[in-house]
Amino acid sequence: MTNLNLKENGGLFENLTPKEIVRRLDEYIVGQDKAKRAVAVAIRNRWRRAKVAEDFRDEIIPKNILMMGPTGVGKTEIARRLAMIITAPFIKVEASKFTEVGYVGRDVESIVRDLTEIGVRLVRNERMHLMADSLKDRVNGRLLDKLAPRPKYRRAPTPEEQERVDGEVEQAERLRTRMKEQLEAGKLDDKTVEIEMSDRSPKVMQVFSSAGLEEMGMNLQELMGEMGGGSPKKKKKVKVGDARRVLFGEEVDRAIDMDSVIREAIERVEQAGIVFIDEIDKIASSHSKHGPDVSREGVQRDILPLVEGTTVITKYGPVRTNHVLFIAAGAFHMSKPSELIPEFQGRFPIRVELSSLSGEDFKRILTEPSNALTRQYRELLAADGVELTFTKDGIETLAGHAERINMETEDIGARRLHTILEYVLEDISFDAPMETGNGKPFELLINSGFVENKLKDIIADKDLAAYIL
Repeated sequence: MTNLNLKENGGLFENLTPKEIVRRLDEYIVGQDKAKRAVAVAIRNRWRRAKVAEDFRDEIIPKNILMMGPTGVGKTEIARRLAMIITAPFIKVEASKFTEVGYVGRDVESIVRDLTEIGVRLVRNERMHLMADSLKDRVNGRLLDKLAPRPKYRRAPTPEEQERVDGEVEQAERLRTRMKEQLEAGKLDDKTVEIEMSDRSPKVMQVFSSAGLEEMGMNLQELMGEMGGGSPKKKKKVKVGDARRVLFGEEVDRAIDMDSVIREAIERVEQAGIVFIDEIDKIASSHSKHGPDVSREGVQRDILPLVEGTTVITKYGPVRTNHVLFIAAGAFHMSKPSELIPEFQGRFPIRVELSSLSGEDFKRILTEPSNALTRQYRELLAADGVELTFTKDGIETLAGHAERINMETEDIGARRLHTILEYVLEDISFDAPMETGNGKPFELLINSGFVENKLKDIIADKDLAAYIL
């Protein structure tokens, strides 16, 4: 049995209530309250499970979620933001990219191998950030030894030499103090130093396995180094800025206990991992006994053991999927959830339907989220001295055109706003930076008239609009 600890005690799960999780999701995602509530409860249940008596804990399995709704309404974003809120290993895969065992294509167990790799990177980066200040001090010390080395003497100085030696040492320390200040300020980044560097270039080879062709990155140089007692090093002259990155990587490798990182990463994957399987409707079968439906049903049967709970062998060790949360999503335009095999349907007991976005939703998407599109464009063009101001009627016009085009053509949800905004701001993005002559930012008002003027030729021709917008 795994001894789970709660986040406040340095363990896995933070004490986030469902309302708090939904509030944080609301900062980035407009609407889709049912889906947010479903994922919030699923995450809270992990915290609740950690509070259950250990002998009963393994009996509680996650309630996996099936999201149904058109593209661009926030299915992927909900899962991705959720993983960021709880700092959980997260992976998004497309069901249509996998094939049944026996066919040439990706093996479904690679989902767990990739998720474990993400978990290891996540834990390693967390520890690296915790140690960042002390590691930077070590790196600066090593660089100082190259830029301003302390004087070395082959023998102890005689009494007559001691005064001279003390003066040299004192002078060297003063120089190191000045160099340290300049080094920390980045003023020496273009200066050249000579350091010893390991040959870390990875040698990638392809390995045939029983499950098909898998690409595995294997650092043969590292493998040979371990067998031979260490990686070969060579001296190389580089700039201080580049040397700092190399030395920082070496200090991270020395300071971080990778065995401990791997143990924590596997535990986090097993107890808090999230797998988002998109395009699940693409592998729904119409129950014919020939053609591509045979392979689609086979993919479902291959994914099923992962969802039910199995053990996958990774290069870091065995990983159990019993308590990984699976979120499946699909538009289900051409198929229905009932066309998935019964065993697969049964493993996704929570089903939520995400609604299409309206013009009011588009207005909120353009203004309310912390990463709203209008803010993104303001920040981008501000770098070139352009100050964008989106007026209320300008926002309404953008939202109205997005809603109408989605209704007249293919409904791609909020992604339509990306297309329209990019077209409306194409000229200003190309012409920037623009001089005002008085040193002030170039101000541009994005109102209804500006938007209509940019779109009038395309809107008038529905066929052209279908191609461009």
